[in-house]
Amino acid sequence: MLVNESINRDRTQEKKYCRFRKFGIKYIDYKEVDFLLQFVNEQGKVLPRRYTGNSAKYQRKVCQAIKRARHLAMLPFTTDELK
Repeated sequence: MLVNESINRDRTQEKKYCRFRKFGIKYIDYKEVDFLLQFVNEQGKVLPRRYTGNSAKYQRKVCQAIKRARHLAMLPFTTDELK
């Protein structure tokens, strides 16, 4: 009985939430590079929803803001070590 309980406890993860809905953020500014770096990995790739917990609506807005920042050379397209 104790073994099954410990296995189930290990499998449970924290509930992912959309930080934009939780804090009421409506607009994602492409000029806030430090904020956008939270959604980019070390190679410069955009992190998927399953890692960040964003809703689909805000994930699209994050991707658009990252693309705009890259276009204006605020964020690099690719790099060896970004963070």
